[in-house]
Parts: sequence; C-alpha cells; structure tokens
Amino acid sequence: MENARTGTERFKKFILNNKFVLFLLVLLLVGLNIMVFTKISYIFTPLTVLIKTILLPVILAGIGYYLLNPIVDYLERKGVKRVFSIIGLFLLGIGLITILLVTVIPILNGQAVSFVHNFPKYGEQLRENFEDFMGSSSFLQIQEWFNLNPAKLTGNITEQATSLLNKTLSSLGSFVGAFKEVLLAVLTLPFILFYLLKDGKQLPQAIVSFLPNKLQPQTKRIMAEMNGQISSYIRGQIIVSFCIGLLLYVGYLVIGLEYSLVLALVAACTSVIPYLGPAIAISPALIVALVTSPVMLLKMIVIWTIVQFIEGKFISPQIMGKSLQIHPITIIFVILTAGNLFGLAGIVLAVPGYAVLKVVIIHLFEWFKNRSSIYKEEEGLEKTL
Repeated sequence: MENARTGTERFKKFILNNKFVLFLLVLLLVGLNIMVFTKISYIFTPLTVLIKTILLPVILAGIGYYLLNPIVDYLERKGVKRVFSIIGLFLLGIGLITILLVTVIPILNGQAVSFVHNFPKYGEQLRENFEDFMGSSSFLQIQEWFNLNPAKLTGNITEQATSLLNKTLSSLGSFVGAFKEVLLAVLTLPFILFYLLKDGKQLPQAIVSFLPNKLQPQTKRIMAEMNGQISSYIRGQIIVSFCIGLLLYVGYLVIGLEYSLVLALVAACTSVIPYLGPAIAISPALIVALVTSPVMLLKMIVIWTIVQFIEGKFISPQIMGKSLQIHPITIIFVILTAGNLFGLAGIVLAVPGYAVLKVVIIHLFEWFKNRSSIYKEEEGLEKTL
C-alpha cells in the first residue's frame, strides 16, 4: 500500500506537476489532432473552396483599407460623417482612374504592345551577340583559364531556355482562370472595401467577443500589434514602390531608354518584394539597354545604381524605418520558402505574414514563460551564481 502511494506521489511530482511535461503532452495532442484532420481532409473541401474564392478580394480590400482608413479617420475627426468621407474617396478614386484611362493607359498600352512584339527580336539579337562573343579571342582566353566546353555550355543554355519556354506555354492554360478570379475580385472589391471602412473598427471587438473574458485583453493587444505591423508595412511598401517607379521613369526618360514607362512600372510592381524585387525588375531593362548599345547599358546601370542608393539611404529609412524589426537574412529565407510553398502569392505576402506570425509566437512564448517553472528556476540560479 505504501509503495503504491509512493508511486502515485512520484507520478504527480514528475508528470502532473511538471509543466514542461504537460506542455509536451499538449503538443502531442495537437499533433494527433493534426494527423486526424489530414486523414479526413475531404471534409474541409467546401471551406477550402470558400477561402480560395474570397482570399484575393479580401486581400485587395485590406490593402485599400490600410491606405484609405487614415484619411477617413482624419475626416471623421474634422466632423465629416464616415459614410460621406468614404463616398467622397470613392468618387475621387473613380476620377483618378478615369484620368489614367484617358491619358496614361494609351501610352502604356502602346509601349507594352511594342515591347511584347519586339521582345523575340531582342532575344534573337542577344543570341547572336552571345555567339559572336563565344567566337571571340576573349572567350577563347576565358575558356583556357576555366577549361570550359563551348558545346556543353551552349547546350545547357539552350536546354534551360527551352525548359523555361515550355513552362511559360504550359502556364498560359491557367491564365484564363486566373483572369476570371482577378476580374471577380475587382468587381467585388468596392463593396467589401466600403463596409470594411465603414465598420472596420468594430471588427476586432466582434472577433474578441467569442473568446473567454480572461483572454480578451491579451487578444486585443495581439490584434493591435498585428494591425500596426501590417499597416506600417503595406503603406510604407506602396509609397516606396511608387517612389522607385517614378525615379526610374524620370531617369529612363533622361537617358532616352525605350519603353521607359513599361520598365518603370515593372520595377514599381516588383519592388514590393524586398531584396529580390530589384533583381527581377532589372532584367528586362538590362535586355533593352544591352540590345540598344553598350553606352545605353552603362547609362541604365548608372541610373539604376543611383535610384537604388536613394531608395536604400533616404526613402526606405524614412518611410519604412525599423517597424518590422526583421533581419534581412530572415526576410530572404522567408521569401524563398514562401515562394516554394505558395508561388507568387507567397512571395508577395511572405513578409507581412511572417510579421503577424512573429507577433503571435512572441506572445505565446511570453505566456508560456510566465507560467512555466523552467525560466523561474534559471532566474533563481542566476541570482545564486
């Protein structure tokens, strides 16, 4: 009897009263639940379809909300009713879109059509230049230094180009479906954005009301930090992208580079991807400049270097600052991982998604730290030492 009582006390001491062991048991139960859900994943098919349908319009509406909500709040503080300010911003947006359609879009359309039409010619000319370079004395000297095989090198390049072309052609089949999704998102965007701007302030409280009373204050703080991270990133990134596109457009016009508006617009759109965006954006500009002339290539590199210097030293530090507090290496790893998992959408949403996840994990760790005896024992040990 006494041995049984001793065994029970030991079990309570090392298992039930050990918070770390209980934490591991909770993780085990969570893992078992995840495994069960993966076995019956077909039950969640309707939910998956629903999320895929509403994801794009919700993301676009969220971006519009973070851009327009400060203006609506400012007008509301000045005495303008929230509904009237939203309608006024919508009318202003319609006017700006009309001006773009009348003035900028025809120029952009002409340059885009000409660029797409002439791009195969640029590729052919680059191929001829590459073949001329391979037959030059400079390449022969490089070949001797690095022991290169020209036939093998040409074959590898051709194989990679063919593979890229096949992937591009195979992806054209899904373009129609993607276009339908984008069109649906654009049509539903104004309605979602209107009600989000109108009633967005009540959304956090509505979500928190489903939680127990003890968890509501901490959840509100987490949601407030998540909102701050997302809003600062979206507003800052869009402003930075606009500044980069404008500076590059002016620079391309100064040096006389063809398709300046299209190339600047591509750079502005791809610059929303930190660190990797500029490398993607410079590729078409390099091709156009290289085909034009070596002097134009040098001018384009100078313009690009100047713009990147201005963006890195003046624009981004002033607009973005250190709001996200994420190391550059971490950002690169996050973008690469999200791109492999979720494609283009993952690349674009990688950084804000990581920032939100970081806030949640930090608060969960603080909750565990305050309730676990592990860190308290370490603090006591440090005091004794």
